[in-house]
Amino acid sequence: MKKIQDKQKAGLTREEFIKVEPNVYLHVTDAGMGRPVVLIHGWPLSDEMYEYQYNDLINSDYRVIGITLRGFGQSCKPYGHYDYDVHAKDIKKILAHLEIKKAVLGGFSMGGSIAIRYVSLYKSAHVSKLALFGAAAPIWTQRKDFPYNLQKSAVDALVELNYKDRPKLLSDFAKIFSATETSLNEGIGKWLNGICLSASSYATAKCLIALRDTDLRKDLAKIKIPTLIMHGKKDKICSFDLAEQMKAGISDSQLIPFENSGHSLFLEETEKFNAALIKFAGK
Repeated sequence: MKKIQDKQKAGLTREEFIKVEPNVYLHVTDAGMGRPVVLIHGWPLSDEMYEYQYNDLINSDYRVIGITLRGFGQSCKPYGHYDYDVHAKDIKKILAHLEIKKAVLGGFSMGGSIAIRYVSLYKSAHVSKLALFGAAAPIWTQRKDFPYNLQKSAVDALVELNYKDRPKLLSDFAKIFSATETSLNEGIGKWLNGICLSASSYATAKCLIALRDTDLRKDLAKIKIPTLIMHGKKDKICSFDLAEQMKAGISDSQLIPFENSGHSLFLEETEKFNAALIKFAGK
């Protein structure tokens, strides 16, 4: 009887927009059947960034759930807070609404940071595995006791440029997104830029500030579920040092280096990326 009900549910149109608070709806891609794989995008993208992961996951008998964070893509863009706790709370509401159990939660860049906060804050509710892709964690900017990645002043400059010339900000960001400026073809580059332009300027700035200021080192120790870390060796946005710090801080974790990738490992080495994610999800 249950199998029949599941098949009937599969034929129903699934919700594309889910309410997380009054007047705030988030866009959700929900497709396929099987174990759920929940994917959180990076700054300043949307869940559309996973286009070339969705089909492989669906064809491998997984249910994919891509969540676009508030302020980005087709999701609502309210005034208010945009820290990691707010995003984690939104994710919790969506997974509870969809009655998700034992999902693989994956996050790219800022989405990886938010996924870490989610697992730490909600004690792995609804999820049983964590996957981090080029994650901006445990800290995106340097501290006296953390000499890795960007200086805070570099992020301050990005925030200022966002308010003066956001297209230039995105153009400058694109130049360092991959291992080289020609690692991704022109069509893919334009596609990514279009996704980024759909974000609100307000959310773009507020999330940069969250990236600059949030320290997740204590959160890492609270992660008790199997964790996969995939990271480009040539990443100029989230240096490979960060991957090594995450590996050291998460007890049950494995690190897969992507030798030929920058930050956009999901596009630069798509076949390797998808195969590793599918293998991890199936264990």
